Amino acid sequence: MTINAPHGPLTGLRVLEIGHFIAAPFCTRILGDMGADVIKIEPPEGDPVRGWGDQVNGHSVWWSLHGRNKRSVTLNLKAKGAAALLLDLIRECDVVVENFRPGQLARMGLGDDVMRGVRPDLVISHISGYGQDGPYRDRAAFGVIGEAIGGLRHLSDHAPGTTDLPPVRVGVSIGDSLAGLYAAFGIVSALWQRDRAGGDGAGRTMDVALTEAVLSMMEGVLPEYGAFGKVRQPTGSRIPTAAPSSAYPTADGKWMLIAANSAPLFDKLSKLIGRPDLPQDDRFTSNLLRVKNVVALDELIADWSRQLPVAEVERLLKEHDIPSTQVYTAAEIASDPQFQHRNMVRRVDDPLIGQPVLHQGVVPHVPDNPGTIRWTGPAIGQHTDEVLAEIGRSAEDIAKLRSEGVI
Repeated sequence: MTINAPHGPLTGLRVLEIGHFIAAPFCTRILGDMGADVIKIEPPEGDPVRGWGDQVNGHSVWWSLHGRNKRSVTLNLKAKGAAALLLDLIRECDVVVENFRPGQLARMGLGDDVMRGVRPDLVISHISGYGQDGPYRDRAAFGVIGEAIGGLRHLSDHAPGTTDLPPVRVGVSIGDSLAGLYAAFGIVSALWQRDRAGGDGAGRTMDVALTEAVLSMMEGVLPEYGAFGKVRQPTGSRIPTAAPSSAYPTADGKWMLIAANSAPLFDKLSKLIGRPDLPQDDRFTSNLLRVKNVVALDELIADWSRQLPVAEVERLLKEHDIPSTQVYTAAEIASDPQFQHRNMVRRVDDPLIGQPVLHQGVVPHVPDNPGTIRWTGPAIGQHTDEVLAEIGRSAEDIAKLRSEGVI
């Protein structure tokens, strides 16, 4: 295994993940995709995500992606001797990423001061529901809680009065993933400050909250409320600041997203749908008026789109250079030529699954030193002996740790 062979801009960086579920593992997956050597600490039974989603041969296809580019080391953190072994690993790492409840690592004898006692320049990223301090510090939270308290769950719903169903959630764990992205950005920022020419060589601590990661994405929601007392309301498939920009039905039961919300684009769309008069209609002469009269405007566009199959609608919009796309499912994503050209849909051999698995590609793309998928999610503890040998543990010592239930 060529851990330090060039395979991305973070080659040579060693990261220890003490995480579970989504947020911390998503952060380290990004770092691993960029070339970092990620050592994932798992309990002997494995990360819970190994049991999520559809299975092949008893293995989750989700784990194939979630655990890729990571080396799995099993460690029973409750066992006597586990903290000492973890500190031996930390001594050889640049970064620690964890997403336990605030204070849990410290209660296990692994507070920031203890970890920096063995690695003074260590960068530590704590990811939690509400952050490491404050009145909500100890409350339980998952990504969906962050999405709700951060305002996303409210704005992702249908427009008021259109349904009495519960507020719609985004179809993926976006709150966790956003927190993971912010953690990765914070880690790279801290490493830059530590290691750049003239840097101070000091370790730093990141405190990332799921709730705050979501809130930070809420655009003008708080400024509008502070300035005008306005509480932004959900608008379904529309956006509240520009029109037309929505999903429109087609004859074959599909949906087409059309974003023609500038004056030149609206003019082109109006001509395409056979209504060149619309830009001069008193209801639609400006974006502000189009937003005010968006229901009537969307109905006019839908009257055109629902007469044609989605492929024809897409072809016509493309010919007129109007921003648009049909609403993709996994099937359309997998066959899309742009994603394929950019290597964003990759067929990767997975030894656990026993067959190729489709993976999302690596983001961001760095042309002169691209990240790679070096391997899929490993077996539980697949790299335990290898990693412990790298930090100087003998075969006899490793066998003893295993017999004692530490690893």
